[in-house]
Amino acid sequence: MYEYYNYEDRAEKARQEEIKRRAEEQKKAEKKAKRTKWLSTIAMAVVFGLIAGGIFVSVNYVNDLFFNRNSKREEISQVKPVEEQPAKEAREEEKKEDKEQDTAGEEKEKSPVEINKAEGVRSEQVNRGADAVNSVSAVAKSAMPSIVSITNKSLQEVQMMFSYETRLFESESEGSGIIVAQDDDEILILTNNHVVDGAQTLTVKFIDDEVCEAQVKGVDATMDVAVIGVPLSELKSTTKNEIKIALIGDSDELEIGEQVVAIGNALGYGQSVTTGIVSALNRDIDMANLDSGLIQTDAAINPGNSGGALLNMRGEVIGVNSAKLSDTTVEGMCYAIPISTAIPIAEDLMNREDREQVAEDEAGYMGIVGVLISEADAEKYNMPEGIYLQQIVEGSPAEEAGLQVGDIIKKFDGLSIASYSDLQEHLKYYRAGEKVDIVIYRQEDGQYTEKTVTITLGKRMD
Repeated sequence: MYEYYNYEDRAEKARQEEIKRRAEEQKKAEKKAKRTKWLSTIAMAVVFGLIAGGIFVSVNYVNDLFFNRNSKREEISQVKPVEEQPAKEAREEEKKEDKEQDTAGEEKEKSPVEINKAEGVRSEQVNRGADAVNSVSAVAKSAMPSIVSITNKSLQEVQMMFSYETRLFESESEGSGIIVAQDDDEILILTNNHVVDGAQTLTVKFIDDEVCEAQVKGVDATMDVAVIGVPLSELKSTTKNEIKIALIGDSDELEIGEQVVAIGNALGYGQSVTTGIVSALNRDIDMANLDSGLIQTDAAINPGNSGGALLNMRGEVIGVNSAKLSDTTVEGMCYAIPISTAIPIAEDLMNREDREQVAEDEAGYMGIVGVLISEADAEKYNMPEGIYLQQIVEGSPAEEAGLQVGDIIKKFDGLSIASYSDLQEHLKYYRAGEKVDIVIYRQEDGQYTEKTVTITLGKRMD
């Protein structure tokens, strides 16, 4: 019994081992078959990829060879970086050549910005070519040294709550500016009138964070344009090396849909860059001192951007950022003064005699009471825009000069007048006894005619 049991156990054990061996052999065979299948698939994919790649390269080669030989070369030639301004030595050489051409009787090309007292100091505009195309970052890098931040510290009269008393508080506002010229004495910066309006103190921050005090050179409140100056003597040599004069473009050549870049001191945080397109041209908006012929863009222009640059993709200034239409139903409607409009005004302001505010008891006095005739009033009543004289003080300089009730003052000493308070502000820079030319409109035979009247300013105390 024992031997029989032992035999059956060995037989069963041998049978189980045989079954196990066959199972392992079958598993190995299955793995080998699966591996072979994957290797075949990968090999076929590689072969297919090589064949497809070869066909693609061959087609492109044939296309370039017979149909588009110059396309790549032309495409590369169109993508040009924003050129830097000429080095000092190159500029001196250009001036020398210009001088030689003038001596030979050849006419010298004029720059968009000139200062007569600086013997034609010009913005160093570089001819970039009409087809130059740049990235936003390249435009920003080129233009940043020409853009400044402006801080206006002024005194504001505030009505006190629960009383009729008013108090003066110091107010601070932020804006931007564009370096457009330089003469022997100072850097000249173009900005908006509302950026510098009422300033007791103006400071300018340059690209290297250097801060200098600035003086107002002149303003045109009717067009919201102003020019301020920073003495060269106040600038460090490192700052002079960092800053540069802006490249002035031609806003008359702008097209709707053209890409533009806006740079300015948004919210007073420092220079920031936004981009968009030209949404419309010659746009009219209902806003004081900024109503017609504007560039509309969807590039973000926020408080602090005012006075900054709107640039084309060649890095040229084509507008002065000025306003944003703010409403819960409106988005992306911002406006800039065309540079072709702003530059002639800036040139005139730069060439004017520098003036400082005089003591109150020495300030000029006209002896008039007036009210503004706005554009809307002018259209409604068929009258010229300006300051309508409601009253002439008896025995005043205005009466002695021949001004009459009903006259409309358009300009004071060549400066456009935006409001009656604007006229009073100008008088703070003129002393009693000075003679000033005033352009007026006077109604004669039912028609308004333009006249120029010379007035000798008096003292208010007199």
